[in-house]
Amino acid sequence: LCYVEEINKYNRYCDEQNQQYPCVPGKFYYGRGPIQLTGNGDYGAAGKAIGFDGLRAPETVARDPVVSFKTALWFWMTYVHPVMNQGFGATIQRINGAIECGGKQPAQVQARNGYYKDYCNKFGVAPGPNLYC
Repeated sequence: LCYVEEINKYNRYCDEQNQQYPCVPGKFYYGRGPIQLTGNGDYGAAGKAIGFDGLRAPETVARDPVVSFKTALWFWMTYVHPVMNQGFGATIQRINGAIECGGKQPAQVQARNGYYKDYCNKFGVAPGPNLYC
């Protein structure tokens, strides 16, 4: 929830193999919004689900606060909510697993767990099992 747009805007995040949601020339599908929607597949699917042209106008996620939070809720309910009963580690896997999990960024995973445990402590709830991806 710190950035409206990904800091590194040079990666186009275009999956040329995705025929259902093909990339539009000149458009970049880097992370935008509260959960940093990323990739032409997610922009296309989110746009279809909530009613905006995610492929031709991905910048809408950064410019329209209503669309921005709708994409975050769409992502959460589509990818994260179904695995919440599997522990915090499963949520990391669904949100940023390809980048962080499997030993790729152990310090990032450790920091994320630290924040999670700190919030749990502040709310007086147990963090539960399976904290790491």
